[in-house]
Amino acid sequence: MKILVLNCGSSSIKYKLYDMENEAVLAQGGIEKIGLPGSFLKLTLIDGTKKILEKDIPEHTTGVEFIFKVLTDPELGALKSLNELDAVGHRMVHGGEKFNKSVVLNQEVLDAFIACNDLAPLHNPANLKGVDAVASLLPNIPQVGVFDTAFHQTMPAYSYMYAIPYELYEKYGVRRYGFHGTSHRYVSQRVCEYLNMPVEGSRIITCHIGNGGSISAVKDGKCMDTTMGLTPLEGLMMGTRSGDIDGGALTFIMEKEGLTPTEMSDLLNKKSGLAGVSGVSSDMREVNAAAANGNTRCQLALDMYSYKVKKYVGAYAAAMGGVDVILFTGGVGENQSDIRETVCSGLQYMGVEIDHAKNNTVRGEEAIISAPNSKVTVCVIPTDEELMIAKDTMALV
Repeated sequence: MKILVLNCGSSSIKYKLYDMENEAVLAQGGIEKIGLPGSFLKLTLIDGTKKILEKDIPEHTTGVEFIFKVLTDPELGALKSLNELDAVGHRMVHGGEKFNKSVVLNQEVLDAFIACNDLAPLHNPANLKGVDAVASLLPNIPQVGVFDTAFHQTMPAYSYMYAIPYELYEKYGVRRYGFHGTSHRYVSQRVCEYLNMPVEGSRIITCHIGNGGSISAVKDGKCMDTTMGLTPLEGLMMGTRSGDIDGGALTFIMEKEGLTPTEMSDLLNKKSGLAGVSGVSSDMREVNAAAANGNTRCQLALDMYSYKVKKYVGAYAAAMGGVDVILFTGGVGENQSDIRETVCSGLQYMGVEIDHAKNNTVRGEEAIISAPNSKVTVCVIPTDEELMIAKDTMALV
């Protein structure tokens, strides 16, 4: 079975084509700057070389059509015809309380998804554009939606509710939903396979940290708590997002700076985090380099970033009555040994002991980085959200 996975943003489309007989990636790439001057498709060929194809792409249907054309190109493609394609799986961001698992997309499902647009006004409409584009070009192909929020729907009410007037939850659905759910689900399942440990009885803390970041407490294979909230803004300090902040500080800043709600949202989502504190960059590598050259604000940003992760690890260990596995994934989690080291430093009271040599040699590979005498196993598990989407799609169609 050959499955195409699409991840549609407001001005981008990422894709991966899988042969599910052996889970091999046959093709992958992405379109950027949709609706803007200079739009292009960047693809990775089977031999690993990258190629850029420039084309005017005014909207998503044209983009998906271009992807289909490249997939069936005699020289660049991986398909002889689109008839070889069995299904399309979509990353869908916000399913609200309506979706706790992946589903085959039909009009009833799409209507329920559209009803969640207020909760993710930038992401959900973009996801829908991808679904509509495929439907217009291949009207008979089955499509599946895999929701970022679905994995977190097992959270108990005391975990997902905010301590605000209850009617705001009833009227507007204001509660914690969490994101990165497909990643947290993949790595929490994969680490049990990797360690040959049963899911039942397991207590796992999954740290998906990168430019965006979230942590989840996963007990018996189910999410008990997660750091992101109603939106992806809550929780950890991120590349450009503030993470947790006193609500009173928000109204104080808005009054002092004369900011509208939209301007305040822009400040918190796009001008804060590593970028806002360091004044240098939202990229961890650039902040690290500047800190190494003596930039004190960059060092402060790094200290804040690691401290937030460590604090939530401790909190989630307490919430689950202990922890068996702490795993790191995401761009920073998989590649920044110094951040992993700093997060785990001081957790010896919990039974965490890092093997410094293993931690410093791992880069983007599955590995155990804890010492043999560590009571808690610390792992690096690279995430693969696209494969998770492809697996769900195959199971449903």
